Amino acid sequence: MCILVFKMKQFTYILIFFLFSNTIWASFIYVPMSNENQKNHLKAYGIVYYALQNELKAKWLLNYDGGAFLIENNESVENECKIRGVSYQVISDAKSQLILEEISSPSKNQEAVTLEKAPKIAVYSPKDKMPWDDAVTMVLTYAEIPFDVVYDEEVLNDKLLLYEWLHLHHEDFTGQYGRFYGAFRTAPWYIQQKKDAEALAKKLEYNKVSEEKGAVAKKIRDYVVGGGFMFAMCSATDSFDIALAADGVDICEAMFDGDASEPNYQSKINFNKTFAFKNFELIRNPTTYEFSTIDMTRKRRINKEVDYFTLKEFSAKWDQVPTMLTQNHTMLVKGFMGQTTSFDPNTIKSTIVVLGENKTNKEGRYIHGTKGKGMFTFYGGHDPEDYQHRVGDPKTELDLHPTSPGYRLILNNVLFPAAKKKKQKT
Repeated sequence: MCILVFKMKQFTYILIFFLFSNTIWASFIYVPMSNENQKNHLKAYGIVYYALQNELKAKWLLNYDGGAFLIENNESVENECKIRGVSYQVISDAKSQLILEEISSPSKNQEAVTLEKAPKIAVYSPKDKMPWDDAVTMVLTYAEIPFDVVYDEEVLNDKLLLYEWLHLHHEDFTGQYGRFYGAFRTAPWYIQQKKDAEALAKKLEYNKVSEEKGAVAKKIRDYVVGGGFMFAMCSATDSFDIALAADGVDICEAMFDGDASEPNYQSKINFNKTFAFKNFELIRNPTTYEFSTIDMTRKRRINKEVDYFTLKEFSAKWDQVPTMLTQNHTMLVKGFMGQTTSFDPNTIKSTIVVLGENKTNKEGRYIHGTKGKGMFTFYGGHDPEDYQHRVGDPKTELDLHPTSPGYRLILNNVLFPAAKKKKQKT
């Protein structure tokens, strides 16, 4: 009997030992992000966001295995990886320490950044807009990252203060209805959009849509200056800066706002008010599908087959923000077009960091800067997996592009506000 009791105790001790050992040695979930090791890069960001939502510790391993993630081990996270089809490994505490030690070496252009809190996300969009009209809305939905939709009323009522991150997409802040007049002025959807915009401006007690949109742009500016993070794509990039530069100046022709533009309005543009752009000229012809000389769309001389842009390399230990924003499993990203495809380098302010550029065409594709206490990123083009998106084109099915490098750049911006920031060297 004594021997049996002894053996049972011995077995219990061994069981406890193994259970305890498993807790110690299998303490992290490792999510690789290289081309070879990850089968769904886009949903991997959703896994990290999910972990942060559940107050789990996480690290972003910059320039390591394609920008891998290390997450505190948790059964629910592991289950989510399985459900969402994200490649992962459960690794021991000892192995995670070896990875972190390797990354910390001064000879390695790598860094482990602590992710602290899931940022609350707002997407600026008309409430009746189709989801496939916005690449960010699509990829957030695909990655299962929650977001709220806000528009002019919420912005003007200071609802942006509830969010850490704001996205703007195919928007026109100048009150010229996306410059679609030339090709689509008789289209029912254009006529309806113009009526809706005028009705909203009147409801919000503005005489013109251009005045109302200008007020929205200034509210967004104040949000960034106060510490918010803003990400913009396509026409929201240049039309936002144009609206700020033209504050108090009528640049709209009669078909847009009912009266003529101001004489010599170009000379009244104030480039000191913009976020990213300088010395641009506005396009006066209302039938031209272009806002200004910022955009390179009409100046491009490059074939689709060779249209790629290159991501720049930054110091992971000193320039963590641009390094986070350029994490990818390739440094060569397939190009894509939009109303605003890319940025003329002659119009980019010297304070702006160019994250990605097409050297052949001499154009900025992906840029970043700071404004007050906040930060902003401008990304040219409409949809990273739809080369020349046109009105009425079918939506992109992201199930067909789970490893898209172009879409990864969007999700880098979604996640980087969660990082504990370090002062930049440059």
